[in-house]
Amino acid sequence: MAKEYYKLPALKYGYADLEPYISEEQLKIHHDKHHQSYVNNVNSIIQMMENARKEGTDFDYKATAKAFSFNLAGHVLHDYFWWGMTPAEKASKEPVGELDEALKEEFGSFERFKKEFSQVAATVEGSGWAALTYCNDTQRLGIVQIEKHNVNLVPDFPIIMALDVWEHAYYLDYKNEKGKFIDAFWNIVNWEEIDKLFRKMQNTK
Repeated sequence: MAKEYYKLPALKYGYADLEPYISEEQLKIHHDKHHQSYVNNVNSIIQMMENARKEGTDFDYKATAKAFSFNLAGHVLHDYFWWGMTPAEKASKEPVGELDEALKEEFGSFERFKKEFSQVAATVEGSGWAALTYCNDTQRLGIVQIEKHNVNLVPDFPIIMALDVWEHAYYLDYKNEKGKFIDAFWNIVNWEEIDKLFRKMQNTK
């Protein structure tokens, strides 16, 4: 069994607490199966590389580096996804605090931001993510698409909010209607936590 360099994070809410927007079955499979697989894979890859280095043996460096970044990015992005949500009865309907002000300054209004973010998520080709980012150099917010887990992820633009639009994130509940899942997501966004992260990001230059 591979050493646990990374661990599956516990959810801050119960599996049924995001209903009716994300079902208990959907959340449990997504968290316990899909996210756990990325954690298991990256731990195994690290263990394999450590063993090879100790023994002085080679491995497929290109394939290993690709698999490492894919699985580690999958783990990190899911972390953002989980803590960026909260049960609907606890969720504010709109952004709060400094994030609210910054979104209005960048996009003109929350509704405009919501429209752009939703369209970015809806137009991901195949499997991927939509993410809200913040650039300390320009002090501006931005929305990016992330193909799969690790393609188009820009290191200088730390993530504030992430939405998983792989089919495994919504297919049990919404089948092929990704747009309905995206619409549902807005009911369970944890704007308080995202605002906290935004304020933290502004101080990490």
